[in-house]
Amino acid sequence: MTTILEKPRDAAPRTTDALLYLDAVGVSFDGFKALDNLSLVIEPGEMRAVIGPNGAGKTTMMDVITGKTRPDTGTVLLGGVHDLTRLDEAAIAQLGIGRKFQKPTVFEMVSVEENLVLALAGRRGVRATLFHRRSAEEARRIAEILEIVKLEDRRPEPAGALSHGQKQWLEIGMLLAQDPSLLLVDEPVAGMTDAETEMTADLLRRINVDHTVVVVEHDMSFVRALGVKVSVLHEGSVLAEGSLDQVSADPRVIEVYLGR
Repeated sequence: MTTILEKPRDAAPRTTDALLYLDAVGVSFDGFKALDNLSLVIEPGEMRAVIGPNGAGKTTMMDVITGKTRPDTGTVLLGGVHDLTRLDEAAIAQLGIGRKFQKPTVFEMVSVEENLVLALAGRRGVRATLFHRRSAEEARRIAEILEIVKLEDRRPEPAGALSHGQKQWLEIGMLLAQDPSLLLVDEPVAGMTDAETEMTADLLRRINVDHTVVVVEHDMSFVRALGVKVSVLHEGSVLAEGSLDQVSADPRVIEVYLGR
């Protein structure tokens, strides 16, 4: 199981065993409360699905976790010791939080394998990376990721030749190359075929063996296929939590989301 970085000497004492801990988080934009007293706890090794209507605060929540947006109020901790509200995006990424946006962003002109090499390389420049002689460990890791994301046969092809779903998998693979402790995945099956959606559920379940995963999604059949705990967001806070069957039977959830 991948773990977060060791507690630095100047870190605060551990206050929670949760990998990700949000408490009473608030964010306002010109008077609009995008997050309103949001509290969420993600345990190490967990996969959580986050659902909710448009404008519920799902994207803002991920922006706060990754340092793109600084909250007005509340606590956001990684591993019980790292106060994410005090760190910028680069520092948070270095702590082991990886984010995959809804629209895939890959280097379309280079090969599938080279996309993973670039992600694995970290701070090396593009040219230096592509002409870098890979170590046996780097080669092993690239082969492992290609197998996980089901792109072994597309290894030499330009990423631009992949289908939409395959580009999504490649970008997930690029995140894996950075070995994050926590993956935030935004609507991974939007625009996918049924077969690709099923394969993506399998892919995320496999990744969850070694990584903690938070999935934001609208596709209820996909959420059901994941078979994980669900948090329902509404007006910037958690409205309900439980299995998909449990939250689907909640009258409040039906009224604000599922009944629409």
